[in-house]
Amino acid sequence: MTIRYDALIIGGGHNGLVCAFYLARAGLKVRILERRDVIGGAAVTEEFHPGFRNSVASYTVSLLQPKVIADMRLADHGYRVIERPISNMLPQEDGGYLKLGGGLERTQAEFRRFSKHDAEALPAYYDALETVADVLRDLALKCPPNAGEGWRGLIDAAFQGRRLAGLPIEAQRDVLDLFTKSARSLLDGWFESEAVKAAFGFDAVVGNYASPDTPGSAYVLLHHVFGEVNGKKGAWGHVIGGMGTITRIMGEVCRALGVEISLESPVDRVLVDGGKVAGVRLESGKEIPALRVIANVGPKLLYGRMIGQSDLPPDFRRRMSGFKAGSGTFRMNVALSELPRFTCLPTSQPGGVGEHHRSGIIIAPTLDYMDRAFLDAKSHGWSKKPIVEMLIPSAVDDSLAPEGQHVASLFCQQFAPELPAKDDGTPRDWDAEESKAADTVIDTMEEYAPGFRASILGRQVLSPKGLERKFGLVGGDIMHGNLTLDQMWSARPVLGHGAYRGPVKGLYMCGSGTHPGGGVTGAPGHNCAHEVIADRRRFGNPYRRFVPSPAHSAD
Repeated sequence: MTIRYDALIIGGGHNGLVCAFYLARAGLKVRILERRDVIGGAAVTEEFHPGFRNSVASYTVSLLQPKVIADMRLADHGYRVIERPISNMLPQEDGGYLKLGGGLERTQAEFRRFSKHDAEALPAYYDALETVADVLRDLALKCPPNAGEGWRGLIDAAFQGRRLAGLPIEAQRDVLDLFTKSARSLLDGWFESEAVKAAFGFDAVVGNYASPDTPGSAYVLLHHVFGEVNGKKGAWGHVIGGMGTITRIMGEVCRALGVEISLESPVDRVLVDGGKVAGVRLESGKEIPALRVIANVGPKLLYGRMIGQSDLPPDFRRRMSGFKAGSGTFRMNVALSELPRFTCLPTSQPGGVGEHHRSGIIIAPTLDYMDRAFLDAKSHGWSKKPIVEMLIPSAVDDSLAPEGQHVASLFCQQFAPELPAKDDGTPRDWDAEESKAADTVIDTMEEYAPGFRASILGRQVLSPKGLERKFGLVGGDIMHGNLTLDQMWSARPVLGHGAYRGPVKGLYMCGSGTHPGGGVTGAPGHNCAHEVIADRRRFGNPYRRFVPSPAHSAD
């Protein structure tokens, strides 16, 4: 049977859609196979309580690549982002608060309430971070040099490393600090106030099952600051209509280019014939032939469950078995009868919207608080006092909730990907315990915003297991794999396969388990597509024959 597709993409998340766009624009025949009944992966907007809609998993935007936005002409189709007036507000345990963002001078004035030294240190800290972030921005849309490719790999490495090598020695020291130190060690070198250090240190544990004392956690902090919104570097914002607006528009753009998108089409197995990809088999048993298969699922899911182990080289198989995935993320969406009222920062009138309601509200007053949250999770399964980031998108987008009511996203840490056993050795399961964990989150919010519990009309709870079941995120890992030094750049997911190509000819990877990592960036999808196109030009596109199993027919 003649192959009808140049490429099959497993998973209709944002990176799969971005990859499909660039391939279709280059003239390839592409089909996306999505397990769920809606495209978008973790970037979706759904009704979770009657009349209340919210971004179910990913919940805020900054890292989406400007080139992707421009190439796909998302703004022409209704993509619109409202910037946060400030970045975050952190209630303090003594009843005070700290606000971060809104411009350098304003942040310095805020820091002076805690430390004159920290206010004066802030410009140099921002400059140091921005210098390194600019290098990351430059590398984000470049394919990493691939180890094992001889001179070509060496030339690519030299070319990409040129900008780093050209930095002043002071900036090179900052690079070393950010890639190797713990967040606490980094921040202790800059600031003295615990509140100020917490304001920056929170980014180091987002999606990261680790303490701010964990070596390498400083890089996760950096990973979250190299984005931009509406041309403003480092800014974050709310997408009107929720994160699903992004992927809905991407789907429309892809379909207009001829991309086929098949919903409720879960892939069971990547088919390999003679050391080459031959297509996929769906869970229904149907086999679909293709020249290439591009995986927009995490490496753990792809290589652990979707490919026959005998089809993988032994060393690759061994190393992928040790690939680290699993974050401490616990997601909740709540329908509210009214806005939360924080004792540290009451609004001027009942029901009034303060700027903190339109920004991030972070329950993580100190690095010690974050460290205890991690230690609790390791011993008990979840934090006794969780780290919580609350966003209230309905404060700027009234399409998400009935008039006068609101929706809030609660992004919570730390919650063990797998619960530790009971003292008697009995295993524990998130399905049985997620409600108790959710109550702990509500108790924590109640401490800072009395009346919060009474305002909840409905809630959606996604434990690490729930995130895996709903979105295919193994261990609830929103990054598709830990952002550690051994799993970044050319080593993401494993050294020798960091250039978006798998160990089987015709197999590619375009998800967050590749460079530059997690977040709604579109960069892996962009980069993978360009490598596929480059290979097609280099090696040609010979159609070959593939005969499905007799019991099944190709689409």
